[in-house]
Amino acid sequence: MRIKLSDLMESLEFPSQEGRIYYDRQGGRTVRIDRSLLSDMEHGNEEGLKDVPDWQKPEIEIARAVLNDHSGRFIGSLPDNSAASKLLHAIQGQGAFRRFKDTLYQLGIVKQWFEYREKAIKAFVIDWSEYNGVEFENDVPDKIP
Repeated sequence: MRIKLSDLMESLEFPSQEGRIYYDRQGGRTVRIDRSLLSDMEHGNEEGLKDVPDWQKPEIEIARAVLNDHSGRFIGSLPDNSAASKLLHAIQGQGAFRRFKDTLYQLGIVKQWFEYREKAIKAFVIDWSEYNGVEFENDVPDKIP
């Protein structure tokens, strides 16, 4: 099953504080999982999963599949759960992106940044897809400067 390159790129361009985005190999699509569901599952809080609305129940099964798949993830490969937990928390933070964006505006180079960013995201997604054997349709034209 092929996924559009633009769909993969979009999942990187619009991250969410409320959820994380994963690629579903069986469905050939990206899926969003609510962070609170992931947290409840990681901490064995089955009680927190009982009050999930019906529309969100399929997300629980996707979250279980994601958490049980440790292939290709460094943090998931660590035998020390304490170290893995600390690393998961370490890769999250606030403030850095806001400061970067403010500086772009101060310097007047916002357009340059977004052009660079789009090219970099496209290259990354293509490399990721090829490395992981994910077939994609290149529906993102190269822009002529």
